[in-house]
Amino acid sequence: MIREANEGDWDEIFPFFRAIVDAGETYAYPSGLEKDEARELWMERPPALTVVAQLDSDVVGSAKMGPNHPGRGSHVATASFMVSPQHQSQGVGMALGKFMIAWARESGYHSVQFNAVVETNSGAVHLWESLGFVVLATVPQAFDHAKYGLVGLHVMYLPL
Repeated sequence: MIREANEGDWDEIFPFFRAIVDAGETYAYPSGLEKDEARELWMERPPALTVVAQLDSDVVGSAKMGPNHPGRGSHVATASFMVSPQHQSQGVGMALGKFMIAWARESGYHSVQFNAVVETNSGAVHLWESLGFVVLATVPQAFDHAKYGLVGLHVMYLPL
């Protein structure tokens, strides 16, 4: 089940948010963020939206979505996704991705642009390509990967 996140969900989101960010393989957020600092980065306010993927009563993933830029760029959506490491490769990311695309269409966005998909994150790249996204460009050495050093960031795009 995917539903809008509420403040009470943050206690379940934060542990996997912290683990994913601190791993240094997919997000450019700084390591070691405190719980309140991380909440400000993840829990969106309207017109944006943060959702959770729930399995039984457990929060197993989350996504945030909204305008890529304000004003004249607000017709293009963007989003970020995190799935609990224990629940990866089980369709949670796919469900969150499909939800986001439907939400963007229903909200009247023209397209979706991901600004920074780490090129070595093959699971995410494959997932987004399977949902119709294309890589428009790769910014060389734009991400300092904890394991591989400097790697590229894909800009990915989906017309709606």
